[in-house]
Amino acid sequence: MSLIGGRRGRRAAVGRRFQRQRDNRCNARGRIMPPMNSRTPVADSRIRMIGFDADDTLWRSQDYFDQAQLDFERIVGGYVDLRDARLHERLYEIEKRNIGIFGYGVKGMVLSMIEAAVEITGERISAADLHRIVELGKDLLRHPVEMLPGIPEAVAQIAAEFEVVLITKGDLFHQEAKVRQCGLADLFQRIEIVSEKDTQTYARLLRVFDLPAQRFVMIGNSLRSDIAPVLALGGWGIHIPYHTTWAHENEAEIAADAPRLRRVDQAVELPQAVRELAKVAAA
Repeated sequence: MSLIGGRRGRRAAVGRRFQRQRDNRCNARGRIMPPMNSRTPVADSRIRMIGFDADDTLWRSQDYFDQAQLDFERIVGGYVDLRDARLHERLYEIEKRNIGIFGYGVKGMVLSMIEAAVEITGERISAADLHRIVELGKDLLRHPVEMLPGIPEAVAQIAAEFEVVLITKGDLFHQEAKVRQCGLADLFQRIEIVSEKDTQTYARLLRVFDLPAQRFVMIGNSLRSDIAPVLALGGWGIHIPYHTTWAHENEAEIAADAPRLRRVDQAVELPQAVRELAKVAAA
């Protein structure tokens, strides 16, 4: 996170605080792990680094956003017939339109909810109900981190064999708070909070890591943000779907039989999936 969304300054300082440099650390088998800034010939195709997404990969997130949307619909339902208002679709249209302005995360969602509520109700929504929408966002920001089953053990196992980094997007303060609470921060050599997860962002991060894409695996629940960009760069991906996903994160087309992609259903399967990809990459 030494650079976030291409912007320097305060966020760069925050990034340095989160960076975990572990030159010459040993894994559980006693093998010396190479320093992250060591230069390795591009021809070496062995997997060196594993990236993890955070929201809905390490901990629950979308469940709470879904509940907030239901609460939002109940508030606006006091003014319009929800069956005719296309509330869900109209809110998503506004959220998507605002991503480039507000970014991802709770605050952007709440601002879009307020805009949608004013527009859909024809400016009839009361100040009291607008305040209720703001409170939905505050509740989301205060929600404790709930790790997904098997994730702490899986991350620890993978970190014993490979360098691991955390790459997440969203509101900086909120993501920082969740990283502090999750209890896994010390396992990651770097923690990157970015404004977008696309090919440009991953390419920049891989340059920072001094790592060719073919030596990198990304693990996450979002095909759009975690898997597709890395595959496009020549890297590897492990998709671990979550039971609910924001529509925006489903906007990706990847062949089910993509050769550098694996899919697992549970965290307990992740270490073996990584080892299998590492074996294929090294062949």
